[in-house]
Amino acid sequence: MKIHAIIKSHIGKIFIQSDTCSITGIRFFGQSLFPENSELGLRQDEFPLLKMAQSELDQYLVGRLKVFTLPFFFNGTDFQNRVWHGLTHIPYEKRVSYSELAAQIGEPGAARAVGAAVGRNPISIVVPCHRVIGSNGNTKRTK
Repeated sequence: MKIHAIIKSHIGKIFIQSDTCSITGIRFFGQSLFPENSELGLRQDEFPLLKMAQSELDQYLVGRLKVFTLPFFFNGTDFQNRVWHGLTHIPYEKRVSYSELAAQIGEPGAARAVGAAVGRNPISIVVPCHRVIGSNGNTKRTK
């Protein structure tokens, strides 16, 4: 069963999606890949896992939390799952390049493919795609 909550933060509205055991999506309104209405599931702001997600996000956004403890589940290809799992190993306040991340997951030379997978990260903030930068220091992916 898919359930979701919508929280307000100082950086805008955040959509959190879950099954009954793990977080499956965190997106900002207006962000690409935002779920269609038919994919949202039941709105359940009081569900314990969604309340935990809201609490951890609130703490993270004001600088009181550096490591999330939320259970989450990736639903992507094997390559995407490896990239997303690799993102979870980037420490707080550290940055890595797409090519460094590619090497870390055993795919040297796959920086562009890593960039595409990073761009499809379904669990924003908690899975820190914002910590990956271009080799030139740019925070935007190139197409």
